Amino acid sequence: MNIHEYQAKQIFAKYNVPTPRGIIANTPEEAVENAKKLGGNIWVVKAQIHAGGRGLGGGVKLAKSLDEVKTLADEILGMTLVTHQTGPEGKLVQKVYIEEGADIKDELYLSVVLDRAAEMPIIMASTEGGMDIETVAEKTPEKIIKVAVDPAFGFQGYHGRELVFGLGITDKAEQAKMIKFAKALYTVYMENDAEMIEINPLIKTGSGDFIALDGKMGFDDSALGRHPDIEAMRDITEEDEDEREASQYGLSYIALDGEIGCMVNGAGLAMGTMDTINYMGGTPANFLDVGGSANAQTVAKGFEIILKNPKVKAIFVNIFGGIVRCDRIANGILEATKLVDVHVPVVVRLDGTNAQEAAVILDQAGIANVISATDLGDGAKKAVEAAAAQ
Repeated sequence: MNIHEYQAKQIFAKYNVPTPRGIIANTPEEAVENAKKLGGNIWVVKAQIHAGGRGLGGGVKLAKSLDEVKTLADEILGMTLVTHQTGPEGKLVQKVYIEEGADIKDELYLSVVLDRAAEMPIIMASTEGGMDIETVAEKTPEKIIKVAVDPAFGFQGYHGRELVFGLGITDKAEQAKMIKFAKALYTVYMENDAEMIEINPLIKTGSGDFIALDGKMGFDDSALGRHPDIEAMRDITEEDEDEREASQYGLSYIALDGEIGCMVNGAGLAMGTMDTINYMGGTPANFLDVGGSANAQTVAKGFEIILKNPKVKAIFVNIFGGIVRCDRIANGILEATKLVDVHVPVVVRLDGTNAQEAAVILDQAGIANVISATDLGDGAKKAVEAAAAQ
């Protein structure tokens, strides 16, 4: 689960991670009132969407008067903001964050993410603040510092020293401030079961203080039960409608750009299925894991969600029966064809528990657009051929 910048900064404040003062607004009039409450003579109007690159897309603008605050808020609210993370369809801006101006002397990058290879969190930092970290990694990877922190020991002084030396911070007072900042951010990460925290840019002010000018946070969905306050921050309008609908039925769904719909049980098998489809010359239209509790209703819902995508020309059902029996899936497929208009070829490969019974069920059903496959390679090949024939 992701949250908005203003929500991330609310969490930061609980851990004394310095941020500029700001207030959320839903209308241009609220934006002006919030700017008055903050005081000063310069403000930043920030679009609030679950995506990075807002500034380059025109979603972050500087206002030097209250009239400008109103004008910019009016321009940004209701716009479809397109960034490198939203895709060409963009995202609708429904709220803006009005933030006080900051004295920016330098811009850095700082994040805490999970390094799955090292099996521990790492703190990533760079002197190239304000730029996409992907661009920095591609063009100047030597400018990215990575400090792994073993959760068994937590953040220690040597982690902080490695960080500040890598960033070239030589002033003793600034070193202490940066180490304190990084330690607090690591604590935020660990205590809230975060998957990712990113601050870009992290600014250094003229007085040598470090402030989170931006803030992005993502959380482990499986741990949200421990954090009802964070779960309450969920903004379902920012989430994909089909993915949200699928989750209500216990399905894990992610839309992709291909033309072969995939219905699989198990994330590993789903990834292998998509790879095999690619190897056979096709392109997967989605990731869909029906899990271990599939029935006619969940299979029907899976077909319904897959077929919402007009690009889908065939569906490959690849189930390995273990927890979920193959005959149950076969009956689910037959029932699903009665509940949903499955108008594209469906290639079915069922193996494992009760696979032979499942094959008999499908063969005796005599449904023209259901094609049996013997194994993964055979199924992927038939799905690619079926899609090409449409």
